[in-house]
Amino acid sequence: MERKDSISASISVIGEIAKVVLMPGDPLRAKTLADKYMTDVVCFNDARNMLGFTGTYKGRRISAMGSGMGIPSMGLYATELYNQFGVEAIIRIGSAGGLAEDVNVRDIVIAEGASSNSNYGNAYGIPGQLAAVADFDMMETAVNSCRSRDISVKVGKVYTSDFFYYPQSGVNEKLRDSNHLCVEMETAGLYWTAAGCHKKALSILSISDHLFKPEALTSIERQDSFTDMMLVSLDTAWKYSE
Repeated sequence: MERKDSISASISVIGEIAKVVLMPGDPLRAKTLADKYMTDVVCFNDARNMLGFTGTYKGRRISAMGSGMGIPSMGLYATELYNQFGVEAIIRIGSAGGLAEDVNVRDIVIAEGASSNSNYGNAYGIPGQLAAVADFDMMETAVNSCRSRDISVKVGKVYTSDFFYYPQSGVNEKLRDSNHLCVEMETAGLYWTAAGCHKKALSILSISDHLFKPEALTSIERQDSFTDMMLVSLDTAWKYSE
């Protein structure tokens, strides 16, 4: 089944989108990133208010676009970007809920891989489920950026859930005890989509709240204050852009 009513509805020229796209869940965060860090910015997408922008960062073109919430939305936009618009790499920049004891609000987590309760990964036709893992070179670049900027970073597995409000109790404890750093809703979908399209992907997350500690950011703080995550993602995108 194919429908062309999302990005394709508002884009006429493939070159309007850069080879590397930064994808926050919230389209307003994409606008914040473009306004704050890029020059010569143009809006290439406003269909369904899923705002997308292309601009210049340190002499290279980079795009930023919202993905929406959940794997189906991420999978839709990532597939179109990879297959219809020549995008080679997508970096998810998103918020996540902390699980591990040594993870705190505003920390950076780079997702080496993602467990998930989603059936999305079953569609790729291999026995079992396709592993949802990051592109190693991009991950290494992001870690090196954190180190050069003296930003504390944790690398490991995250949990991508189809549920924001999980209907059963005790799940978060099981995730914590099986060494998941945090929980979010898009990373596994991006990694599966990238594997299926033979492209690159990375998820860089900033902890907005913690499921076992009384720590949380407001929605405005989530939108505007994830400076470290944005800088690391821009450093990483710059290396793979033109």
